[in-house]
Amino acid sequence: MNRIAVVDDEKNIRETIRLALEREGYAVEEYANGEEAWAAFRRRWPDLAILDIMMPRMDGMELCRRVRAESTMPIIFLSSRDDELDRVLGLESGGDDYVCKPFGMRELTARVRAALRRASPEPGTGVAAAYGLRAGRLELDDERYLVRWDGREAALTVTEFRMLWNLAELPGAVRTREQLMRAAFPEDAWPNDKAADSHIKRIRAKLSAVDPGFDGIETVYGLGYRLGGEGGRAR
Repeated sequence: MNRIAVVDDEKNIRETIRLALEREGYAVEEYANGEEAWAAFRRRWPDLAILDIMMPRMDGMELCRRVRAESTMPIIFLSSRDDELDRVLGLESGGDDYVCKPFGMRELTARVRAALRRASPEPGTGVAAAYGLRAGRLELDDERYLVRWDGREAALTVTEFRMLWNLAELPGAVRTREQLMRAAFPEDAWPNDKAADSHIKRIRAKLSAVDPGFDGIETVYGLGYRLGGEGGRAR
């Protein structure tokens, strides 16, 4: 049974989400603020966390940053529909997805299922087949979901890994934001291509951390992104 942490300072929202997820067979833990959730996470990591952005005593973005320093578990943000900046900042702090308030339980539970499948892909399924992929200095190991640049390992989330894999399949070819989001969220009926920019920014930052000179992902203005340099074939 997957354990889901719901972190929101509004009790009625926590209870509504808990009831919906429990009907789907998940075990749900509720926390009223980021500090309370962080203390619990340090004792035992949940399988997925749903975080409100605006909370007292450590907001959702700070909690996400702390989690990302130690874990790649899926994180879904809850955000106000009229505050796009919060959604962008939430994704850039390490969130995998977001749902706008007010939201439907059907959409939220579908996103939870999709995020958990991405985090624990079945062997031989999903975006990565049972092979690795090499494109120039970039190497992707889909059996363990590891990424190496010039032999140095970078820790990407499954969402980021799937996007990078999509770019590396055809180095030099332009991938639109919609194509990248479809590759990262193949099970999701509601992918938002605006989130692609935040995910790409995080991928660049992680690869730059292992190589400060990294400039392998090019922005093609008005279209999307492409992986520069010479690429290889799946092996």
